[in-house]
Amino acid sequence: MYLRLPFFGLLARRDPMDGLVEHYDKIAECIATIDDSLECYVSGGVCREFKELTKTIDQIENHADKIKRNIRNHLPKGLYMAVDKALFLNYTKFQDNILDAAQDALHWLGMRPVDVPTDMQKDLIGLLDSVRNATELLGPALKATIDLVYGETLDREGTKETYRKVRHEREDIRRSTNKLVKKIYNSDLDFKDIYQLIHFCECLGDMGHSCENCVDTLRNMIAR
Repeated sequence: MYLRLPFFGLLARRDPMDGLVEHYDKIAECIATIDDSLECYVSGGVCREFKELTKTIDQIENHADKIKRNIRNHLPKGLYMAVDKALFLNYTKFQDNILDAAQDALHWLGMRPVDVPTDMQKDLIGLLDSVRNATELLGPALKATIDLVYGETLDREGTKETYRKVRHEREDIRRSTNKLVKKIYNSDLDFKDIYQLIHFCECLGDMGHSCENCVDTLRNMIAR
């Protein structure tokens, strides 16, 4: 039995919302697995085999998909949802898009070896760091939203501040991506290298965009 209280969401089983945290944890695991290898690749080091890495990521992604399907297949009726069902489903889609874009980024780099010029390595690694930061900041934003929805905290302003941090990081990602794509496009690299690196940067930009979509959806969940 669910009881709706003004401004405090629902006092109830938290299974659907907690499922989002479980799904996020898989995304965080995936990003952590990919991050070190991508930085190593960009800097020209001896990296983990991409075939092995891809296999690991596919396993994590399959598990994340099972969690997502389980969440969607066991939603309570709309009357008993702690948040609007459409917002809830949109959030699961945006969160899953982060993982999809990460896989695409890995795919583009693993397609063929690319020697990243020294003058671009720092910029690429900085972009990777910003994307990782945005993904990591999404976790506290999600958990703060759940606590607010279920009345376990009254700190609306603190919750909204977690959204601002993600949006701020997203702006850094957008600026860095645009600057780097321009630099790559105007370089003397082979066309194949240019095409491959630009797509890689765009995948990272997509990850940042999906993080922003996530916090925008969370903000809508707590709107009065």
